[in-house]
Order: sequence, then C-alpha cells, then structure tokens
Amino acid sequence: GGGYEPRYRELASVAKSEFPDADVSGFVGRTSFEIVINGQLVFSKLETGGFPYEDDIINAVQAANDGKPVQKITKSRPPCVIL
Repeated sequence: GGGYEPRYRELASVAKSEFPDADVSGFVGRTSFEIVINGQLVFSKLETGGFPYEDDIINAVQAANDGKPVQKITKSRPPCVIL
C-alpha cells in the first residue's frame, strides 16, 4: 500500500473519534489516496500530490453531518522527498 495504510488508519481514527456514528471504511491502493464522503470524491492524492490535513477532513465530515454541501479539498501536505 505504499505506506498509505497508516495514514488511512490515522484519518479513520480521527474521524471516528469526532463522529462516532460515522461509517468509515477504506481500501489501501498502491498509487492513490482518495477520500469519499457520502459518495462524493472530496480529496485525491493523485490530483494534489500530497496527503490531506486532518482538520480539512474533519471540516468536510462536519459539513456533511450538518447537511451542508461538501467542498473538494484542494490543498495537501507537501510530499516527503529523500534524496
């Protein structure tokens, strides 16, 4: 999974702690890291080049929980590069 599973588990844990009734599930791929809320793609590592900030994910889940439109997340943490 390219090291994506720990990142997924961390975000899933944060989401479940903030929203205990949320149904959080995931699939660890080899090249992508995407987050879908209520069937809507809200974050894609392939599009942003990095991983999401936890606060942005929590805000998106909160908006969905409140019945508000969920905005696509376009900012990400810079990738780690080791030379």
